[in-house]
Amino acid sequence: MALETVPKDLRHLRACLLYQFECDGFDNCDMVYDSTSSSFDEIIVMMSPEDSWVSKWQRVSNFKPGVYAVSVTGCLPQGIVWELKSRSAYKSRDTAIKT
Repeated sequence: MALETVPKDLRHLRACLLYQFECDGFDNCDMVYDSTSSSFDEIIVMMSPEDSWVSKWQRVSNFKPGVYAVSVTGCLPQGIVWELKSRSAYKSRDTAIKT
């Protein structure tokens, strides 16, 4: 990962609501805003995930090098959730406290 890819400012970043893009890449399409959130806490920048104790602690050591949010607040559209659950591929990243 090149140093230029490490964000200098967090104000305009969006975090993925699903760990999809570490495998599939990030498409610049209309679904991006439905699948991401501007409400997230803290980031992890992984240069060598397989060697990083932080990536092991967060259970993301098999992810590709990149920038990841520690927690994300938001919900995927219900249609996407249903499809992913039918494939047993859904795990919510929303860490907001439900009241």
